[in-house]
Amino acid sequence: MEASKVIHAIYTDDDVLMAAVKKVKAARYHIEEIYTPFPVHGLDKAMGLAPTRLAICAFLYGCVGLAVATLMMNFIMIEDWPQDIGGKPSFSYLENMPAFVPIMFELTIFFAAHLMVITFYLRSRMWPFKDAENPDPRTTDDHFLMEIPVSGDAKTLEDLIATTGAVEINLIDKSH
Repeated sequence: MEASKVIHAIYTDDDVLMAAVKKVKAARYHIEEIYTPFPVHGLDKAMGLAPTRLAICAFLYGCVGLAVATLMMNFIMIEDWPQDIGGKPSFSYLENMPAFVPIMFELTIFFAAHLMVITFYLRSRMWPFKDAENPDPRTTDDHFLMEIPVSGDAKTLEDLIATTGAVEINLIDKSH
């Protein structure tokens, strides 16, 4: 069961981690995951991760919010209960649209923000009351952990990681 073994390399500095990621990727090893206490700028690019498509979702969710706002205001203020407010009668939606712009803006942002949070949690598989999958609690404070699956000679990989400035290198058997 060699494929169930991983190496956890622990670093105490984000710049050292970035250099280590570049060195490990240059040696053509696959990095399974990196756990950090805060976002590290450029880490996704150094790992070779594909760009996220969440921005497309945000745009679509904003469009849904704009459509809901438009349909809601047209029904409430024009069709269902038209009112003469401040001498401005509600003859049509287009004549009153300037007054509706703030509501359209707010609902666009509301839908995009809330649906993006839900999408992020679902995409990240972070369900409510889910146990943390963090392999080392120090990564929530001040340490960085790089997880590399072992597929072959573990000693060669450990020697490579030892040259990257790791403060701790652990060979973990995940089959247990």
